[in-house]
Amino acid sequence: MIGKHVFITVLTGGALAAVIRAGLPAAWTPMQTAGLLLLAAGFILWTVARFELGASFAVTAQARKLITHGLYSKIRNPIYMFGSWVLAGAFLMLGRPAWLMIFIVIAPLQVWRARKEAAVLEAKFGEEYRAYRASTWF
Repeated sequence: MIGKHVFITVLTGGALAAVIRAGLPAAWTPMQTAGLLLLAAGFILWTVARFELGASFAVTAQARKLITHGLYSKIRNPIYMFGSWVLAGAFLMLGRPAWLMIFIVIAPLQVWRARKEAAVLEAKFGEEYRAYRASTWF
């Protein structure tokens, strides 16, 4: 199963690198440098969260296992959070800060998805999930 996770991460990273390479600036501004750092940190943390989630990862809300270690010990939805860092970093790195306006749409969608997942997890894990939720952020 780890092979599938590595493949997905490498494929995602390769696609991200291709997009970045196509839009690299001739001279770096502080905004673009900050964007690259945000993108890199976001991708690394997204990858860590993805591996920690393991076989519990699903596109739709499912309650296979309650993951409470690593990044998940502090943040309930690190994949959403760090995926947003990747997007924001890419927009800044490409010199398109106005594109950050997409978060007006993305943020409520991520909150909606998180609430949907929370309902599924609470239905399956009950008090264990409620205690976990009380000790973590987003």
